[in-house]
Amino acid sequence: MRKLDVRIADSGDKEMLTDIITAGFIADPITRWVWPDLHTYLAMMPEFISAFGGRAFDHDSAYLMPDGNAAALWLPPGIEPDAEAILSLFQTSVSGDKLAEVEDFFEQMDAYHPADQACWYLPMIATEPASTGMGLGSAILAHALRRCDHDGTITYLESSNPRNIPLYERFGFETIGVIQAGSSPPMYPMIRPAR
Repeated sequence: MRKLDVRIADSGDKEMLTDIITAGFIADPITRWVWPDLHTYLAMMPEFISAFGGRAFDHDSAYLMPDGNAAALWLPPGIEPDAEAILSLFQTSVSGDKLAEVEDFFEQMDAYHPADQACWYLPMIATEPASTGMGLGSAILAHALRRCDHDGTITYLESSNPRNIPLYERFGFETIGVIQAGSSPPMYPMIRPAR
């Protein structure tokens, strides 16, 4: 893997980072199951990114490639997504039977999240679609995992796209189950032991 620089994103980078992740998830099976309508997806995804991983900005664990073509949000041990904001977002943008399925889906995600030990959590990582296949996701993962390893903690993520599982496995993550609710595509919770 070639060396690629990664930097910590600050509050001035939020809009660019949000744009990268929104673009990177535009064909994601789970986010497009939640919001299949493109207009709704584009309206809701930035709010979801903020609620799901935005607290990374408070802990110097939002990462960005210098060219602005890949980004990741990591949450350190003890820091969780804003569950109240996420639920409110779903309740205003998803309705009927789909809302019940989405709520069940996120309850399953919560159940897999390690609760008995300190854990770094990767809510979101994305490459801008025109830059996929250039090793940017690997570079950001390697950079962040050095910090996790320095802390001696396990790391956890959910792969919303099965195509990404081999990448995570190369970095030592193991699939520990399947999350699926009603009409949803499957999501794969993955854990990496402390090193």
